[in-house]
Amino acid sequence: MATGETTHKLLKFEEGWPMMQEGIKKLEELVEGVRSDQFTSEEYMRYYTIVYEICKPCPGGPECQKLYNEYKKIFEDYIPAKVLPFLREKKDENLLEELVTRWNKYKVLTRWLVRFFHYLNRYFIRIRKLATLNATSLLTFYEMVYGELNDQVRDIVISMIGRDREGEQINQALVKNVLDIYVEIGEGSTKYYATDFEEAMLKDATSFYSKKASIWIASLSYKDYMLKVEECINQEKDRVSSYLQSRSRRKLLEVVEHELRDVYATKLEEKKQLEGEAALMNE
Repeated sequence: MATGETTHKLLKFEEGWPMMQEGIKKLEELVEGVRSDQFTSEEYMRYYTIVYEICKPCPGGPECQKLYNEYKKIFEDYIPAKVLPFLREKKDENLLEELVTRWNKYKVLTRWLVRFFHYLNRYFIRIRKLATLNATSLLTFYEMVYGELNDQVRDIVISMIGRDREGEQINQALVKNVLDIYVEIGEGSTKYYATDFEEAMLKDATSFYSKKASIWIASLSYKDYMLKVEECINQEKDRVSSYLQSRSRRKLLEVVEHELRDVYATKLEEKKQLEGEAALMNE
């Protein structure tokens, strides 16, 4: 062997995986608050090196596939044990608060596991054209948690927005944190926000403003009605700034404009003319 050349111990999956499980168990206990000690740099390097030594002989081979499968299984086992039971017992805003708590723990778990298994990202995943380690974790959460609870979560958030529109104080920070999860799961994309939340939210906004318009057009003067329209537009802008995703701004404003102005355009013009004529007669 030439001077300076180094050798690395090579591990079979069956040898290395039990050692990895020790670190995974400790990580889960840290995430759940069962223990308070942290990973040392030496421990981190130990688990990274185990993955490296299993993968190094054949970075695109079957040993790497076994590691990749087990990596995904960590989350598939963790979610039914440490996420779903805590969410299923909650209702209303308590469910949203628990969801944010569990999501934050899950992100810590993911962040450390991605570090441990990083060598898979470098070679195996690129060779096989598979989802990255981070994407695999996020998709598993989406499928297992939102697959079961999204309708409930979405309806609670939409109900809170409805109360906000009626002038009630709501926990806007909580709403924002919940809606941000959709984007985080999409790794910055708003595709889940759009399909799993925004469509239903816009439908609810349409219903809300349609009902308000029918009441206001019958009870308010033209001037007061138009002031209401302007007030609603500004309030929706504030909601986007406070807790909704920016992509919702244009669509929400279109809902307000359509339901409050376009639908009643003829009646508004008639009301404007009649009130103008009445003002002239009273001069």
